[in-house]
Amino acid sequence: MGVGYYLVIGDCFLVIPPQVAVVVVLPPPAVRWDLRNIFIRNKDIRTLMNRKLRIYIDTSVIGGYLDKEFKEASQKLIDRFIKGEFQAVISDITQLELKNAPDKVKAILKKIPKGNIEYVEITKDATELTKIYISEGVLTKTKIVDAQHIAIATINKVDLIVSWNFKHIVNIDKIRGFNAVNLKMGYSIIDIRSPLEVISYEE
Repeated sequence: MGVGYYLVIGDCFLVIPPQVAVVVVLPPPAVRWDLRNIFIRNKDIRTLMNRKLRIYIDTSVIGGYLDKEFKEASQKLIDRFIKGEFQAVISDITQLELKNAPDKVKAILKKIPKGNIEYVEITKDATELTKIYISEGVLTKTKIVDAQHIAIATINKVDLIVSWNFKHIVNIDKIRGFNAVNLKMGYSIIDIRSPLEVISYEE
């Protein structure tokens, strides 16, 4: 610390340098923040912006690769995985859904180099979070697979979920519900987008 006098009174930290006194009121110990995590240096911001995003995709994106309506954006997104611009995150739930898909759909993931794809599994924590999404009314029991996708992505701290499921996943009311539960349970909020929002238009 610098030159001066320092006095702690309860949750107040009194700093008395030679000419001026400053009182800093700290939050209660139970909710006291580590200020080092609040202030991000410029180089830290650049590092975060340049870091490869880990993107969780569901079967709608994979199937969309061959769908007339969705193929342009899906193909551009998969191409960015192939180039290593993004890291694809695939769950065992997605793999199970693809089990009975046509071979040409299954072959899509094989286009992505092994170093650019990450496989994750549903865990006990993800199962519990899935149940809470349903008990809180974010999704119904009939949409448990959609809830599992969000829970797995949340537990694995992905940067983004990308889906074409506008009814149950890429939906502002559902996103607010998922994130309300996540915050309540101590998890980070999750960003959810459609492929159209993450593909590059720079060509």
